[in-house]
Amino acid sequence: MSRDITLTPAMRSRRLREIGVGYLFIGPWLICFLAFNLVPFVISFVLSFMDYNMLSDPKFVGLANYVKLFTGDKLFKTSLGVTFQFVFIAIPLRLAFALLVALILNRESKMVPVYRVLYYLPSILGGSVAVSVMWRYCFSKTGVLNTALQALGIACDISWISNKDTAIWSLILLFIWQFGSPMLIFLSGLKQIPRSYYEAAECDGAGPVVRFFKITLPLLTPIIFFNLVMQMIGGFMVFSQAMIITDGGPMNRTLVYALYLYRQSFAYYKMGYGCAMAWVLMMIIGFFTLLVFRSSSAWVFYENEIK
Repeated sequence: MSRDITLTPAMRSRRLREIGVGYLFIGPWLICFLAFNLVPFVISFVLSFMDYNMLSDPKFVGLANYVKLFTGDKLFKTSLGVTFQFVFIAIPLRLAFALLVALILNRESKMVPVYRVLYYLPSILGGSVAVSVMWRYCFSKTGVLNTALQALGIACDISWISNKDTAIWSLILLFIWQFGSPMLIFLSGLKQIPRSYYEAAECDGAGPVVRFFKITLPLLTPIIFFNLVMQMIGGFMVFSQAMIITDGGPMNRTLVYALYLYRQSFAYYKMGYGCAMAWVLMMIIGFFTLLVFRSSSAWVFYENEIK
């Protein structure tokens, strides 16, 4: 049985103060969200229908930017193809390598915390300009890679970042090298798997391979799902490595989508066109994210579902 509660002036004043304090605490986040997320989000959507070069007033052109993207811009298709190649190769390799290292570190050892820090460092440093410059010199004609191959008796004097067949792989290797973040998430997931499952499997005669595929992998599928979504989004937006190491070359073989978007917006001053490209990229990421979510019911298992 409900009963009406009449708020006294003192109670009403206290509640208003509590609400005010709450808004005071979330105020900085709200301001940043409005200034750096919501407002630019709306502005970019409006500008995607405009012809705007940042030097004159924008002119409404309707769907002209989108029509040009899909019918008259060959580099748009090229950059999209390069990005798909990068994502579909680099993401699985990065996750596989991160899982492998997490399995190795998932054991009792005094040195494991040190190894975790060392393996995580590339994720912190890998996106920096300095490391990208270092990577560019390592894969150059006189770089560390060729020097190491020559020391092993393998004659090699090509520039890996200037060769149209190997340039994309230099970016993929750098992306894989930054496996620290998904590795730590995998390691956290491995720590949550009860030891009793493995002990019961050992009593039944299951070997390491069987235990991995019957226990570890099924119970890690929620973690794999999370890492896949996050890494896929990051892969589609890769930019700084391609810009610094190869600048989209040679012959546009490393012209990833974000780099081409940057050129259109800030090098050619086609801000309206760049905004249209940004919205197309968002729809592509949304499509693949939705695809992963829809397919998750077929391959993501939770502990109470494991038979």
